[in-house]
Amino acid sequence: MNRKDLVDAIASKTKKSRKESDQFLNAFLTAVKGELKKGGQVNLVGFGSFKVVHRPARMARNPRTGAQIKIPARKAPVFRAGKGLKDMF
Repeated sequence: MNRKDLVDAIASKTKKSRKESDQFLNAFLTAVKGELKKGGQVNLVGFGSFKVVHRPARMARNPRTGAQIKIPARKAPVFRAGKGLKDMF
């Protein structure tokens, strides 16, 4: 499912126009990104949670040349599925 399909699904379930559904999706994504940028966490009970984790610097090996390279530390957004979502499968 891509973004267009998701907007269409939201529109059909809520009986709203595609334009309103797209605005809703944009607002949701903007809110999640804003909270993560502040260092916060977004919890959707029964679905999952979004948060930012710190990935420490590490040494890795280039598989083609075998040379060691240093990968710098960084922050990465992660999603962890909640119990309700896991139990569906």
